[in-house]
Amino acid sequence: MVKYNLWLSRFFDWRIKHINDRQYIYILSVIVGFLAAASAIIIKKSAHFIQSMLTSSFANQYENYLYFLYPSIGIILAVLFMKFVIRQESGHGIPGVLYAISRKNGLIKFHNTFSAIVSSAFTVGFGGSVGLEGPTVSTGAAIGSNIGQALRLNYRQITLLISLASAAAMAAIFQAPVAAIVFALEVIMIDLAMTSLVPLLIATVTAVLTSYFVLGQAVMYPIDTHEIFNPSNTLLYVGLGVFTGLVSTYFTRISISVEEFFDLKIKKWWVRFLLGSSLLGLLIFFFPALYGEGYEAINQSLQGDYGALYNNSIFFDYRDQVWVVFALFIAVILMKAFASSFTFAAGGVGGIFAPALFLGAFMGLFYALVINETGIGQLHPGKFAMVGMAGMIAGILHAPLTGIFLIAEITGGYSLFVPLMIVSTISYATVKIFVSNSIYTYQLARRGELLTHNKDKNVLNMMKVSRLVETNFHMVKPGETLGDLVKIISKSKRNIFPVVDEKGVFRGHILLDDIRNIMFDQDLYENVVENIMVFPSFVINPNDPMEEVAAKFQESGKYNIVVLQETKYIGYISRANVFITYRKKLSEMSQD
Repeated sequence: MVKYNLWLSRFFDWRIKHINDRQYIYILSVIVGFLAAASAIIIKKSAHFIQSMLTSSFANQYENYLYFLYPSIGIILAVLFMKFVIRQESGHGIPGVLYAISRKNGLIKFHNTFSAIVSSAFTVGFGGSVGLEGPTVSTGAAIGSNIGQALRLNYRQITLLISLASAAAMAAIFQAPVAAIVFALEVIMIDLAMTSLVPLLIATVTAVLTSYFVLGQAVMYPIDTHEIFNPSNTLLYVGLGVFTGLVSTYFTRISISVEEFFDLKIKKWWVRFLLGSSLLGLLIFFFPALYGEGYEAINQSLQGDYGALYNNSIFFDYRDQVWVVFALFIAVILMKAFASSFTFAAGGVGGIFAPALFLGAFMGLFYALVINETGIGQLHPGKFAMVGMAGMIAGILHAPLTGIFLIAEITGGYSLFVPLMIVSTISYATVKIFVSNSIYTYQLARRGELLTHNKDKNVLNMMKVSRLVETNFHMVKPGETLGDLVKIISKSKRNIFPVVDEKGVFRGHILLDDIRNIMFDQDLYENVVENIMVFPSFVINPNDPMEEVAAKFQESGKYNIVVLQETKYIGYISRANVFITYRKKLSEMSQD
């Protein structure tokens, strides 16, 4: 450790002399871009290798009972790895990244640089119905955070590296640099300033080039787009936007409900694993399309092929009956939310990007087939499957711009940019009617810990009541007199005197301004303080969000407000201390 610090000190001396701060960040952008891309490639290759090894010999014509068993094996391997090798709880992907930025000063534990790679490869490779994008982004973020910590960077620089690495991981796994930049701005909440935009460009370009060299350069989900947008279908695209928005609402609410049920009702991890993995295996046995991230099923949907609905299943013999096919569409769309939720609840590690893409492809395809079958119109099923993907990204992630640019890049469907905009916008507007926060942010928002594009709110969210409490106030006991209080006043530098009993219960307080006209009248010195104290109209709880604390200062006009844990006296928070801390945090967050 001593040698490391000595080496680091020498490096800092050299860096200050030869490289300015801007050049330093540019160099770090290349490094985190490359490392994030490498982690994305390892995750993707590992999961796909496991999945191919397990299922390549399956015949489409027959059901396979291994679909029931495989997900349980993958999840238990992930759980055991996290509990007994890493000895840490599995992370929460992108929500964990947002939490680290808002509450942990951007500090992410070192094990996150590799633990999500192993656990997500097991989970998805063995059939967990989630994606690889969340773990990829969280791994990239951990790499950025740990590089920042190792180099003793400040909060602003560390959060910048987290954002760069998150975007780079996205760019590498999807080979979609523009969408990755939009994702960083829309989901990770990075500021759009030249000091952040240039490093963002450098990191994503580095990541994409790395991905090209290793994985090759090809469209991830190719689709024939020789037919341009037909304006006469505008209302049908609006309908698809509403449809994806409603299903996004359904997916979000089911995910939240399942997670809360497992968290609140089932405390033992092995019971959660047994119940969650068994229900997941049952769903995948009946609907094999739910197996894994669904890469092949999405590609088939973009070609207008819905064979994934019945291949490897007990429904294969009914593939020519259109109403059975439509029923399977509805079942798969409805059950995907449960399959993904059971994967997480059982202890699996993954993300929701892939489920969103899967749902969007199947919904768009189903929507177009129903329109064609009923004679309402004649639509290209593959194109609607593509546009449906954008609608579900916009709806589930509350990220319409990410949906538009991501789908345009990974499908090569830029000629359908207008439909992508229509469906994404309508989907986002629809889902916002019913749920105000995405799956990524609902827990953070509920606890008042969510960063937004409002910098004032972000700064307040980063401040904690416990760190602002002042305790250098002289306490007065309820039975003491005004004469006793005058003696205390002579020793105090504060103008508030809390009245606290032997059990630490706050009874009220005395303001110096309220007794100034009687404090020298010795005839009143025998009066007990309980007769002259007041109970404040505003109190602060240690768990109150700082935005609420600031509102109390504004509403009350007070300079000090008491902090109580239920009825127990803790101390006071001053308006001046809040303002000074706010200015300091704002300075730390602001771009140079």
